[in-house]
Amino acid sequence: MRFLYCLYQILVLPILVLNTLLCAVITILFFPFNNSEPIHQVQMWWCKLMFYWLFIPVTLDGKENITPKQSYVFVANHASMFDVFLIYGWLPVVYKWLMKKEVRRIPFVGTACKAAGHIYVDRGNAQAAAKSLQEVKAALHDGVSTVIFPEGTRSKDGQLGRFHRGAFQVALDLNLPVVPLSLSGCYEVMNRNEHFAHRHPVHMHIGKPMNLSDYANEKEAMEAVRQAVENGIKRG
Repeated sequence: MRFLYCLYQILVLPILVLNTLLCAVITILFFPFNNSEPIHQVQMWWCKLMFYWLFIPVTLDGKENITPKQSYVFVANHASMFDVFLIYGWLPVVYKWLMKKEVRRIPFVGTACKAAGHIYVDRGNAQAAAKSLQEVKAALHDGVSTVIFPEGTRSKDGQLGRFHRGAFQVALDLNLPVVPLSLSGCYEVMNRNEHFAHRHPVHMHIGKPMNLSDYANEKEAMEAVRQAVENGIKRG
């Protein structure tokens, strides 16, 4: 069965690539003339189709924890490229990603992400990273949120890593609530060392908003958010 599923992925790959190109072209052509909501819906369906075509079951809980038109800083664990598809497909808000600059090099996708207002960050350049955070702050208005992977990169073993403070700087400076996103199953679908997906259920838990000002200091707030993300991950 594993062989047949891998063979199926090879056969369906042209459809997934075409789906990606179509979404990218629509975003590049129409985003400047439209508001972000319709384009965001197109991008959501692009990611949902990734799961549907690969027959990967998706579940979600915690939607009641967030309020429409409220801006948030969402922070999520990161163990697989499928984390991006899961968040993009099922997080029911408009948001801007803070993403690594390497995505810019992906044909069509990099241009589309920039056209949609997502923000690239150069983690190796402190001055450029600080500028990226300023761009994020400027984008968070009228209910637009941001999504950040505070670990900075995909986990090597599926375990939650150390959090960096960038997401928390944005939340503190703008006095925005932080919402923990706990993603489960994506590492089992495809970890960073694999080229073919496994058919495994995935789940996203949207936690309750957390006000960082409720904590004694930034370090305590970061640890509380990290623990909330950890607690929402389904293991096994």
